[in-house]
Amino acid sequence: DFAGLKMDNTHLMGILNVTPDSFFDGGRNLNATSAISEGKSMWARGASIIDVGGESTRPGAKPISQNQELARILPVIAGLSDANIRISVDTRHANVMKRATVSGAKIINDVAGLRGDGAMAAALESGVPVVIMHMKGTPENMQVDPNYRFAPIEIFQFLKMRIDKAIESGIPASSI
Repeated sequence: DFAGLKMDNTHLMGILNVTPDSFFDGGRNLNATSAISEGKSMWARGASIIDVGGESTRPGAKPISQNQELARILPVIAGLSDANIRISVDTRHANVMKRATVSGAKIINDVAGLRGDGAMAAALESGVPVVIMHMKGTPENMQVDPNYRFAPIEIFQFLKMRIDKAIESGIPASSI
């Protein structure tokens, strides 16, 4: 089981990008009221998790301040949490992880693999399950000459290394 979900069933994660430049929805959920409504709709249609992100991680995206990211996601997380909806926070920043989990996010989904300053400690301190993702570089430069000798093995090795590091840091394997 993971994050209160039985893993012998299929689960759907609804992606709720609260950014003006979302590659997925073109920014239509930038307004908190609209985003909360969309999150509730995804939940009602069968999503098991609503993944809320406020920083675009599309290739070439420019960084924003953590205050901007928090201003985008915290009202949405609070609104969905009030409706007892399982929320993951899509962030790579320790402070955002901390604030989002205090506001009701029950999972941390980190595209940077918990490599950011303080991210591993923030994830451990939060006590919530984590999703460890793989990304070369940053959103700004991830598509600037990314090369692999054999991507499946290199990505597997990266994920294994990050999982081992998370476990060494005190995050239970069952929470990864």
